Amino acid sequence: MDYYDDYGFRPYVSVGARQAQAARELAKLQKKGRRISPVAIEGRKIARTFWGEAWCDNLERYSDYANRLPRGRTYVRNGSVVDLQVGPGRVTALVSGSTMYDVEVTVGPVPRSRWSAICKDCSGAIDSLVELLQGRFSKGVMARLCEQRTGLFPSPKDIIFTCSCPDWASMCKHVSAVLYGIGARLDHQPELLFTLRKVDQQDLIAHAGADLSKKGRRPAGAKVLESDQLSEMFGIEMAPATPAKRPASAVPREPSPAVTVAVSSKQKGHTPAAKPKKTTPTSGGGRRRLTLKKRQAIAERMRMYWAERRADSRKSS
Repeated sequence: MDYYDDYGFRPYVSVGARQAQAARELAKLQKKGRRISPVAIEGRKIARTFWGEAWCDNLERYSDYANRLPRGRTYVRNGSVVDLQVGPGRVTALVSGSTMYDVEVTVGPVPRSRWSAICKDCSGAIDSLVELLQGRFSKGVMARLCEQRTGLFPSPKDIIFTCSCPDWASMCKHVSAVLYGIGARLDHQPELLFTLRKVDQQDLIAHAGADLSKKGRRPAGAKVLESDQLSEMFGIEMAPATPAKRPASAVPREPSPAVTVAVSSKQKGHTPAAKPKKTTPTSGGGRRRLTLKKRQAIAERMRMYWAERRADSRKSS
């Protein structure tokens, strides 16, 4: 039977009792077919990646809630947030306390002008969606995304929350636990931050690509070999990119003396004492013709080179 003390609060419930209660509640909800997503913390640290840590750091800037945040950290660490669902602009949660409490947190969207400014300032510094979600970018970009009041994270005025507990404080420990739970969830699903703030993370990548095309710049990871490097690598002579034009009024060349001698000897019915050495026509001003073995070796080097290029491209993306 529910009862309250003289101050209108439920009596203290130990951590073990709350965990047992949470387990029973989870079993009931799962039997009803509800999809449950509890917040599980391993160790003392709530968040370990860039996005989770950045969310928690931003939360701890809220000086108005400083006295409530420590209790929230304790609750989320001991598994009291038994369900947390993040959607566009809204978070719903179940928190185990003296009983089960329903918590709802509404987060306002990022203003369009602010989001455009963030995309512009980060333009060209984020190369891929994987890099963005893994938090692998420069300190300048991180500082811009986390900037207070003009960054991606909400301020207290952007957040409205309610809890079914009888605590009269503006932020109770159950709400605080849910806010920390969001940071823990971003460790594993950083894209939920963009969902919560109602912006598309692809805008950052698209803006970067558009900026590159306007400036005519190559991506930072692009590798291009000049013709002299190819010649040195594969041991061949590269023809010029634009071959020289032949003059329109080309004068026919006279037959070589060797050919003249061979023809005249045949006409006279004589066999020349020594057969003239056959000359092999070459292209590009006297370059030698490559043997089959040499061409095969060059082809193998080319194959290995492009295989390495494709492997580098996959790693950089």
